[in-house]
Amino acid sequence: MPVTDLTLLTEAAREAGRVATRYSGKTAKMWHKPGDQGPVTEADLAVNTMLHQVLGQARPAYGWLSEETEDDPARLRRERVFIVDPIDGTRSFIEGADTWAHSLAIAENGVVTAAAIYLPLKDKLYTAAAGAGAFLNGARIGASGRTDLTGATVIAAKPNFDPSNWRGGRVPDVKRTFRPSLAYRLSLVAEGRYDAMMTLRDSWEWDIAAGDLILREAGATTSDKRGHPLRFNNAHPQVKGVVAAAPALHADLTARLAQWPD
Repeated sequence: MPVTDLTLLTEAAREAGRVATRYSGKTAKMWHKPGDQGPVTEADLAVNTMLHQVLGQARPAYGWLSEETEDDPARLRRERVFIVDPIDGTRSFIEGADTWAHSLAIAENGVVTAAAIYLPLKDKLYTAAAGAGAFLNGARIGASGRTDLTGATVIAAKPNFDPSNWRGGRVPDVKRTFRPSLAYRLSLVAEGRYDAMMTLRDSWEWDIAAGDLILREAGATTSDKRGHPLRFNNAHPQVKGVVAAAPALHADLTARLAQWPD
């Protein structure tokens, strides 16, 4: 029986964990990408090489988009495309923390259909396939059912709460927290441990594609900061921020945000 896309991603994510943990974050060779694009380590590249080989051999007709691979516009002509972040949270990896993740997704005509996010040092594997629900280590998960934004727990970096980002400068009264890995932030909301997350900066597709599906399959609503549905495999692989929450909270959050042009 052919391996499903989700099984393929799940097995690849676990192998990515085995590759990455062969390196010590604090001693792994590290350098900075040009243009202030952040750090990269030999572990990022080793994981990327493995994933490109394994996934590409399994699905040669699929396109490829990864943070650590030079972009090939040929992906835009493919119906399906892998969207991969070999290590999301590289700074955490370098520091020796346990909150970095592997983020793997497959998008079909711009919509994610299979996803896996794996945190090897926490042994947390989040997975989802379109129409089949979201899971953490094989157990079904669901987003928060909270309906009142006041007092809700929101994962977001401090700049997101600047009054300039909110209509009339009125920042909602919420409990704020933060995690460095964007993929992990998305997963924690899908798990229902937090009520919402947002990032108002333009976001790279590889950071959020897997989390988008896991959230939606967990019953959450996702969008860009303008409230528009997230679409993937764009010519420039970024979206205009991300807002994710239980449906009632999502509507309230996006209604309170400042208005940005399309």
